[in-house]
Amino acid sequence: MLTRRLDEARDAWKKKDAEAARQAHLPSAKPAFAEEKHTTGRGKYIKSVIYGGLDGTITTFAAVAGVAGAALSPGIVLIMGLANLVADGLSMSIGDYLSSKSETEYEAAERAREAWEVENYPEGEKRELREIYIARGMSAQDASDVVEIIAKDKESWVDTMMIEELGIMPNDESPLGNALATFLSFAVFGFLPIAAYVLALFIPALKAAQFPLACGLTGATLFGLGALKTSITGKSWLVSGFEMLA
Repeated sequence: MLTRRLDEARDAWKKKDAEAARQAHLPSAKPAFAEEKHTTGRGKYIKSVIYGGLDGTITTFAAVAGVAGAALSPGIVLIMGLANLVADGLSMSIGDYLSSKSETEYEAAERAREAWEVENYPEGEKRELREIYIARGMSAQDASDVVEIIAKDKESWVDTMMIEELGIMPNDESPLGNALATFLSFAVFGFLPIAAYVLALFIPALKAAQFPLACGLTGATLFGLGALKTSITGKSWLVSGFEMLA
């Protein structure tokens, strides 16, 4: 599968293991891209998770800090924190859904236009593609040969026009999936800054240290979000965690 082969290639690159990289690129009986599309499951929703988690953590902690600074009761802290989780979480997830949906609709419209042009004005599309490749340094003959090969399959031709002419990569993201990832991440990570106040309801000894504990949990959450990015960036989790804290 493409996901597994990409994982192997990334691991090989991190270890600078040329033999492992060669194994990851060996051809299989079935082309990898026949099984999965461009966006793999590993990082499919990572942007929404990081975006939602970071905003949830920061805005909830800001609410907690404001209420704590005003020396209001812990009950007010909980009410403000939970209200922030629900209201801001819904707002962010709806915003993510609408923006993702708009992007998906734009890509679909552009793809439909390219498919129509390929069907009704193929010579113009071929000329555009040749000009793109020539501008990148190909000879006119090589560019023509490449274009003729691509044009043999209309689906691949449209894919190529989307990437080369418009700069739009294949994308199988779900707007609803992005919205759910944003909301859940916002709620889960955003809850941690007020977790100290929830625990203090059951462990009275924590009441004297509720706010310092909330600060510590917030810092740990931000560090964890930074470390989470390494699942797709390949950077050191320690470095990535401290970058998020900074």
